[in-house]
Amino acid sequence: MPSGDRDRLLSEAVRLREVGRREEAREQLVALAAELPHDPEVAYQTAWVHDTLGLEAEAVPYYERALNGTGLSDDDRRGALLGLGSTYRILGRYEEAVATLERGTAEFPNDGGLKTFLAMALYNTGRTHDAMEMLLTLLVATSKDPEIAAYRPAIEEYAKDLDATMQ
Repeated sequence: MPSGDRDRLLSEAVRLREVGRREEAREQLVALAAELPHDPEVAYQTAWVHDTLGLEAEAVPYYERALNGTGLSDDDRRGALLGLGSTYRILGRYEEAVATLERGTAEFPNDGGLKTFLAMALYNTGRTHDAMEMLLTLLVATSKDPEIAAYRPAIEEYAKDLDATMQ
């Protein structure tokens, strides 16, 4: 397929998703992904549209294909890692969610969205201390609330060990 056709078809499908015509977008993207099985951007957009339709299980192979390829922009790679990790979590595949989201936070250490979804997955695996530490650290780093800012040093210290008491 000529790249101009690919670009036009992909843009059209993304536009359909963005204006709420997700089922039409899904049909076009599935067909395009079948024709271009090694195109990570097409795979990512196909995964994304499945997620927007609540078809999480169907989204997984497209996310995996997108992440196994090369050529995604940083924004799309970050989105694919978050999307796949979140999708694994919603499907009850918690260990895979943690692994994917840890990979995402390693690649994009300043992304609060990845950290938030990782904290949820950590909670699901019983790693509640790690989840709380991550969320409290993110909260004090990103909050504009003056009351939280006033207690920042204390919150940061408590986040390291929520079970600690004064002796």
